[in-house]
Amino acid sequence: MKKKQVKLNRWILAAVLGVPATLPAWADDAADIAALKAQIQELDQKVRILERNRELDQESATNTAKTQPQITVGANGFSFVNFSGTSDTNFAVGIHGVLQMDTRTFGNDDHIPGSSGLLLRRARPILSGTVYRNFDFLFVPDFGNAAPGNTSATPTPTIYDALINYRYSPALQFQAGKFKAPVGLEQLQADANIAFNERSLVTDLVPNRDLGIELHGDLKGGLLSYAAGVFNGVGDARNTSNYSFQDNREFDGRLFAQPFKNLGQPALKNLGVGLAGSWGSSSVTNTLGLPNTTGGSLAGYATDGQQQFFAYNPLSGQVVAAHTHWRLSPQAAYYHGPFDLLGEYAISDQGVANGVHSAALENTAWEISGGWVLTGEDASFNGVIPKHPFDPRQGNWGAFQVIARYAELNIDRAAFPYFSNPATSASGAQSWAVGLNWYLNQNIRADASFSHTTFSGGGPSSATSAPGSVSSHPEDVFFTRLQLAF
Repeated sequence: MKKKQVKLNRWILAAVLGVPATLPAWADDAADIAALKAQIQELDQKVRILERNRELDQESATNTAKTQPQITVGANGFSFVNFSGTSDTNFAVGIHGVLQMDTRTFGNDDHIPGSSGLLLRRARPILSGTVYRNFDFLFVPDFGNAAPGNTSATPTPTIYDALINYRYSPALQFQAGKFKAPVGLEQLQADANIAFNERSLVTDLVPNRDLGIELHGDLKGGLLSYAAGVFNGVGDARNTSNYSFQDNREFDGRLFAQPFKNLGQPALKNLGVGLAGSWGSSSVTNTLGLPNTTGGSLAGYATDGQQQFFAYNPLSGQVVAAHTHWRLSPQAAYYHGPFDLLGEYAISDQGVANGVHSAALENTAWEISGGWVLTGEDASFNGVIPKHPFDPRQGNWGAFQVIARYAELNIDRAAFPYFSNPATSASGAQSWAVGLNWYLNQNIRADASFSHTTFSGGGPSSATSAPGSVSSHPEDVFFTRLQLAF
């Protein structure tokens, strides 16, 4: 009987596995056949259940893997992403950074003490991310030479950006916090991607970062970009002091179009033109509404070398910002293959007062800059990515770009003498600069450039402090930079 059961089990197993087998000769009565079929069905059902459980386990493992946090490390920084179980990202955090080590070497000895030498121009850890799929955030402090021209041994760390952005769609976004005002084209370019060590004279006349709320977006894939917002209002080239210094607000806006972007014309695809501006009015006289104090102790305008050539420094009294301040900036950029060109014009109509004297000073500036990537890579508003990153063992040297720029800034003649001393402050500056940028890879860049600036009017050769000591003779300065950006 035992041998019979063993043979029966073997036959059942063969039947379940689909192996051909003949019914045992002894299983010829109805009871034996019914018993065999019942056991076969029972075992078949158990096998099907095991197979289905295995499939469910595999599906569960796959779904779990999709929702597990993912860590990415690469040329674009460090990112931590947690998926919601769909193709959308629910939560993401990115860690980036910019580190710039500069040198400035002036061609003469009578420049502002401390301006020539080594400096840590920027040291910025950058934290960005997304929460609940559509809410983005950005936080950027600076531990470097936070204020241009700052000769302090211990510069004060500064918060440069701190914002939250709601992204309903690429065409409709809303952000609030501290960020760049949407006016200057060159100012809006990321600090890690500007062609020269310092921005041009035209950027002296536009706001830097301000506290505000802004509606912005890109229509038709960037065919038209817009931004409009309400801000506290800051003086030319200033960063906000994180509080309001006036009762009224400033309105900033910008339109930028790339009309040929989607028309299949490669030569015109990356041609963009725009118009930006701001308008604000203050019922409270103040000095914070005047330009930045870069390179000096009073509000004024600075050169490529961050030395002040104009200041609101009348012989008597104190100049304050008063009444209205508006700006207008037509701008354009063009990129085609290794070639790039950027042009910008700015008007800053500044209301000022000094005792019984008041005026609306219309200061203007313009610039045109261009470059050519010698190694053939494409130039862009966001920099150059080498096709062959630096690796001398493989004969790869990265990408090289030559750059050139001309810029002018002119002060309204009505500024003299009640608001500025013509014996020390220049009424205009004209600057040309050339340079070579070396992109070793996507993250490392080395720059060298030379800038020459001349002045209209200004101080005597015997002047010993800015702006007189700066405007009394041309400024020649050689820059270098080693940059890490990721």
